[in-house]
Amino acid sequence: MYRGATRLNLDGKNRIAIPTKYREKILIESSGALVLTAHIYKCLLLYPQFAWEPIQEKIMNLSSFEKKSSGLQRLLVGFAEDITLDKANRLLIPSELKNYAEIDKNAIFIGQGSHFELWNCDHYYEHLSQINITEENEFPDELRGFSL
Repeated sequence: MYRGATRLNLDGKNRIAIPTKYREKILIESSGALVLTAHIYKCLLLYPQFAWEPIQEKIMNLSSFEKKSSGLQRLLVGFAEDITLDKANRLLIPSELKNYAEIDKNAIFIGQGSHFELWNCDHYYEHLSQINITEENEFPDELRGFSL
């Protein structure tokens, strides 16, 4: 289970160091095989390859003739890059993905259970500020009766 938030700095070659608290788990679980791709919220998703493969299969089973489905295929699979960590446990962010997510010198690495999100810091905090959860909002059916 990946969780937590960590601010990161990109070096001059578009690399980020995987936070120490995740390194061993990522290396053991993924054997170093990772997939980095784009998300509709203009962030990046980092999955261990074994966790990404069933997602990719579901996406590719959608109709390529349906506009929204083919758009998801282009975004999620079209941007997907196989990634390996270097000897210093750094991840190279390909230019196209870096540009898509508008990641500059600073980024934030967010654990999401089975994967991570990588955000431009400003975009992440702006996205969080737009989440409006109040008693008046209706929750999805799967959250009815859920309590913290």
